[in-house]
Amino acid sequence: MYQQETINPYQDGDKAKQVEAMFDNIAPTYDTLNHRLSWDIDRGWRKKAIKQLKPFSPKVMLDIATGTGDFAILATEMLHPEELIGADISEGMMEIGRKKVKERGMEHVIRFEKEDCTNLSYPDNTFDAVTAAFGIRNFADLDKGLAEMCRVLKKGGHLSIVELTTPVTFPMRQLFHIYAHTVLPVYGRLISKDTSAYSYLTKTIEAFPQGERMVEILGKAGFEKATFKRLTFGICTMYFATK
Repeated sequence: MYQQETINPYQDGDKAKQVEAMFDNIAPTYDTLNHRLSWDIDRGWRKKAIKQLKPFSPKVMLDIATGTGDFAILATEMLHPEELIGADISEGMMEIGRKKVKERGMEHVIRFEKEDCTNLSYPDNTFDAVTAAFGIRNFADLDKGLAEMCRVLKKGGHLSIVELTTPVTFPMRQLFHIYAHTVLPVYGRLISKDTSAYSYLTKTIEAFPQGERMVEILGKAGFEKATFKRLTFGICTMYFATK
């Protein structure tokens, strides 16, 4: 059974609390940094992940590790679900998400709830679709997190994930390594004022399983017909699976 090694920017204390504190700390600058560091390409990645669900018209959705709600908002605009819950461990991130949802008049569809993504409070077979954008690599236990996502998904429901990954081909692999270890942590530190957060980001990307290995892990978690597609030379990978 695969258990992801948790990468944390701090040395002591409960790991989940450490990650929660880190994301609470960078919440005010998180959206700006995400878009700038990816040259706004992250918006296109989210759209592609949501398009995977369009043929199935999900009515009740769960967005895991929702952060500030960008994916939840875009999914609501593109898929028009009746209900969408954004779940995250960081209240600081979700508070920003709540403001964005209110500005767009989407409170009747989207709500945010604090959840441990490896121990969800929702009943079995609750959601038509479960999504995750750039968040599952932060799970302390990837197997447990994916198994929980499968548990709360209805039979025949769909999972759509988009996650940052390490390119596998030359020269993108080498270029990404330089960017991730120089530009990303330095610029992230300057904007967010957090000395650890964006070094942490690089470590989680490099440690996270991807491609064929991730498909195997999805199968072990209970999903069927798992597939993946690399985007933008492998900087990002999209996964799709059925329960």
